[in-house]
Amino acid sequence: MAYEDKMEKSLKNLNDEFATIRAGRANPHILDRIKVDYYGTPTPIQQVGNVSVPEARMICIQPWDASILKEVEHALIASDIGITPTNDGKVIRLVFPELTEERRKELVKDIKKKGENAKVAVRNIRRDAIDAVKKKGKEDGVSEDEIKEYQDDVQKSTDAYIKKIDNAVNEKSNEIMTV
Repeated sequence: MAYEDKMEKSLKNLNDEFATIRAGRANPHILDRIKVDYYGTPTPIQQVGNVSVPEARMICIQPWDASILKEVEHALIASDIGITPTNDGKVIRLVFPELTEERRKELVKDIKKKGENAKVAVRNIRRDAIDAVKKKGKEDGVSEDEIKEYQDDVQKSTDAYIKKIDNAVNEKSNEIMTV
């Protein structure tokens, strides 16, 4: 059903946002949204060089074209990842500092806020689906029982996705607090 597809997209979007949250460990997904000016075209970092994780708290980026090393460095500095890159002329290194307790708590608050936003999106999808079926039901003469049955199905899906969102929030929060 169309509303379930939308709910699934909301959950996927939340998980994508969680992948970009820095948890003290090197995760190459924090670079997913960063674009490098590659000969005038904004290009994802993963498409201009080799991204590797040689140690638990370090990401190395080795551009295939050494002439764009400065552009990659500028893109990293301009991004909001909060890590200053080091450039040795061939490779750019991002060293992740240990998270302080205060920073962990801030990240968990941010995670919960993102989870609440995802829940609101799912609830809005539920409302829209129910409104649409009520309107269509009046136009097409669908019985009240059928409308009620559809509303129950939508509510069950909504409850299931809310539970999945809660689980994702709890998982990510635990990951942040136990790193």
